[in-house]
Amino acid sequence: MKTYPDHIPSWFTDRFTSFLWHKDRMEPVVYLTFDDGPTPEVTAFVLELLKSFYFYATFFWIGDCVKKNPAIYKDVLQKGHAVGNHTHNHLNSWSVLRSRYLRNVDKAARFIESNLFRPPYGKLSYRKYKAILERGYEIVLWDVLSGDFDTNRKPASILENLYANTQNGSIIVFHDSKKCFETLKEVLPAYFSFLKEKGLTSKSLV
Repeated sequence: MKTYPDHIPSWFTDRFTSFLWHKDRMEPVVYLTFDDGPTPEVTAFVLELLKSFYFYATFFWIGDCVKKNPAIYKDVLQKGHAVGNHTHNHLNSWSVLRSRYLRNVDKAARFIESNLFRPPYGKLSYRKYKAILERGYEIVLWDVLSGDFDTNRKPASILENLYANTQNGSIIVFHDSKKCFETLKEVLPAYFSFLKEKGLTSKSLV
């Protein structure tokens, strides 16, 4: 059973304006984001597809994965994409002490040079949130969650969600991880074609 929202409504995002949920609703641009990488084969697939559509994206990556794949990190930046901090070990803010969480964010920052931060699972307690802001980060969430991580969900259902909820300025979450690869291979080409047909392009967040 699905336990997460496909779309974050404006009545909610308008109450928490210190987070970046979406960008300009008047501009025909979306902001594709990919979490949890880099993962060599998966990230390479995503990059080639982005290139073929002339799209740019933002990758919220795990510091430990970047440490193991520094060439991919450099390649993404050279191709004009952006990166963001997603902690060093994909920690859940609600499950660990503040001191441990912040050390993990700082450790990731040794390998990921960015002022963008996305908390794993979208979870961030108030004290940790304040500390992240004090470190100079912009906290990026989303208004459309693809659901690519859900192994019980069919690609057709994911695409239906994306088609229904994408709008100007949307920040959309995907994952360049092994778990999501088979789903991405079916979903991304169709979704990118949909964006083109709607006259939308994708830019990085910086």
